[in-house]
Amino acid sequence: MDEEPLSNWAERRDAKIGRLRAAPVTGGAGPKGSHVSPDAPRVIERWNGYAWELHTLVSNLAEAQRILYPNTAETSPAPGPAPNPLGPGTGMHRKPQAPRSDRR
Repeated sequence: MDEEPLSNWAERRDAKIGRLRAAPVTGGAGPKGSHVSPDAPRVIERWNGYAWELHTLVSNLAEAQRILYPNTAETSPAPGPAPNPLGPGTGMHRKPQAPRSDRR
């Protein structure tokens, strides 16, 4: 039997239940990229296991992103310069240096 058990498939399907997505409320053939019409109202849809259903309506892309990714603001890195993992030099193809041991 080369097919996977039905229980494995059901677990994968059930893991997706409750997933949210945003689609612009514009005429056309369906959902488009988020960069299209960022000021257009968005429908937030929720996957119920069989079809996308209306969850809520928001006025623009920024509000939709706050609903879709609620914890993003809390986990943002501290402001400041990023650490440089590369060694000194100006070459475009520099490789990160391996950690040195303190052997003498």
